[in-house]
Amino acid sequence: MYPGLNGWLSPPTIFARYPIGMAKERVHTVAVVGAGPRGTSVLERLLAHAGHLRNAGTPLRLHIDLLDPYPPGAGHVWRPDQSRLFLMNTPALFPTLSPGDLLEPAPVAGLTFDQWRERLKSGSLTDVELSEQDRDELAGLESTGFPSRALYGRYLRWMFAQLTAYQTDDITLSVHEGEAVRFVPDVLGGFGIELNDGQDLVADSVVLAMGHLPAELRPDQQALLTAAVKHGLRYWPPAVPADVDWSRLPVDEPVLVRGLGLNFFDVMMQVTVGRGGQFVSSGDGPGRALEYKPSGSEPILYAASRRGTPYRAKAELQTYIPASVKLRFCTAERAGRFAAAGVQPAFDHDLWPLLHRDALWAYYKTLARVTPSAFLLGGDEFLSRLNAILTEHILHGAEPWDHRVDRLTAEHVSPEHQLQIRKLAHPFARRTFASHCDYDDVVLDYLEADARGSAAGEDDPVKMAIGALNAGRSVIKKVVADGGLTDASWLSELRGWFESFVEGLASGPPAVRIEQLAALARAGVVHFLGPDPKFHVDEKTGLFSAGSPWVKGGRVTAAHMLEAMMPANHVERNVSPLLSQMLEDGFARPKMMVSIEDAPVPGSGLDVTAPPYRLRMKNGHINEGVYALGLQLSSVQWGTAIAAQAGGDLEAGARTLKDADDIASDIVQRALDVDYRSPDAGARRRVLADRR
Repeated sequence: MYPGLNGWLSPPTIFARYPIGMAKERVHTVAVVGAGPRGTSVLERLLAHAGHLRNAGTPLRLHIDLLDPYPPGAGHVWRPDQSRLFLMNTPALFPTLSPGDLLEPAPVAGLTFDQWRERLKSGSLTDVELSEQDRDELAGLESTGFPSRALYGRYLRWMFAQLTAYQTDDITLSVHEGEAVRFVPDVLGGFGIELNDGQDLVADSVVLAMGHLPAELRPDQQALLTAAVKHGLRYWPPAVPADVDWSRLPVDEPVLVRGLGLNFFDVMMQVTVGRGGQFVSSGDGPGRALEYKPSGSEPILYAASRRGTPYRAKAELQTYIPASVKLRFCTAERAGRFAAAGVQPAFDHDLWPLLHRDALWAYYKTLARVTPSAFLLGGDEFLSRLNAILTEHILHGAEPWDHRVDRLTAEHVSPEHQLQIRKLAHPFARRTFASHCDYDDVVLDYLEADARGSAAGEDDPVKMAIGALNAGRSVIKKVVADGGLTDASWLSELRGWFESFVEGLASGPPAVRIEQLAALARAGVVHFLGPDPKFHVDEKTGLFSAGSPWVKGGRVTAAHMLEAMMPANHVERNVSPLLSQMLEDGFARPKMMVSIEDAPVPGSGLDVTAPPYRLRMKNGHINEGVYALGLQLSSVQWGTAIAAQAGGDLEAGARTLKDADDIASDIVQRALDVDYRSPDAGARRRVLADRR
């Protein structure tokens, strides 16, 4: 019997899902390009579906080729050998590769990350290869803690190992540690894939689960690189942090850093703790809890971003979404009414007002509970009036609801406690600062306040407003997927402003990173350049030069500059040999979208069908048997980089698991339907070789 697959779905359910055709003899081969979390998820789903069919008495021979130059399971980004200083930005209770009870067929093996962590700590799970660093980290890691990417990679590797145990004579797996570089549809109905090590594979189905790909530089970045080469400067382009040689950054010299998102914190830790510096407790409480003891080997970082401040820290909570936050307006039912009525909504007009209401309610409800003195007429009375505005049906020609809220808060809330939601992500917009020192001081105050807010958890009104935005993200993700939003709104509103806005608030680091950054700012190791920075190479001095139009006092120069960001996720800018060749030869194409000016604009992702996301070719035909999953779906899904959420909604937080299941189910159906009298793999390889 197939190991561990007894007693699952009954045969009638199996047969209803997979109509039984003639008996099949030839093996159906699946090539999965990319062995990171998404590719491994496809593997798990294929094993689950194939195992059910086998138990139900349906003959199906399946072979899976997993292609990736990096170790399977963890792939490129999550490999276990990277620095322990790189943390995830979600707590241990959040991510999973196992669908648990979310999907049928049930998983053949595996646990959520938090279940894996708990069983390792309790000693009930013993067949896991762990390093001493893994064991040390696990000893102090709780559900609400933030694991290192290396430890999460160890979990992913364990998950892959569990899956390999479920091979049989009929269901087999091969791992190829090479990069797929060429794709050739074969005249006999399948596909050929060439690897950079010279191997040729043939497949009946192909899944592209490629994750983060190297990309061309933007024109301004290319100009910086060209000028750096000319003047003998050091320029670090966007990169996966684990790929960077951090030892090349100088000691006690200025380094310009563009980007204050998650990659910035990786830079920060590598050049401080990574070089022997230490954070010690100051005993001063949240905001000033740490003091930095330098090693003397640090560079001096001058950091900047468009907003001028780093991402806000996560609140310290017992749950991923604050327990006190309950969406009232941006619910799946209300946001889904547009599609139910046959209407394609626009984000700013139709969806943002719902989420905006929830953020306001979460903020003022928390404020009334923790700081009732902030209200001139009493917290309960204010909430009653606010509720009336938020829930009242707006008549045509009436004063906009948000203007009425602004008037209510201006009249009845003390100025320092009034919430201006859009300013949360741009706290210093349109403010001018007399010097770099002045700007450092205000950012330090901002960091200390942010750390205090995180420590307050459910008692901080700002963090609860952000919690509502985070909860609403899942609803928005569900509603806008697969054509649920107009193209113009997708480009100019959802991606144009809301994405960066909500990421800067809800996708930030654990609070300890903000405490550490504040300590580094007090120690003079990190300085801040200001909002809307401009970077170039000064031809007179032969140095990088950077400054903000909002901060007076001259520009900062340096011989070193680093882009603290990932390579751009845009299929037309990728430099992957395989995807570039597929686009060039017309086997795939970017999704074309219509801008607000009614002009065609290429989206960032591939053009695909509705789930299971088959690729569309340049001529518009469907590339049957070729599927996409993950980041390259960024023109039909929003938030494709986020890991699957344990226990999440399959249409939102756990969408990547559903996508993998849809693809696996379709592949299995193709295997059952295909005419297996076609030539064997050897004959097809000869045809492919002749074509080359």
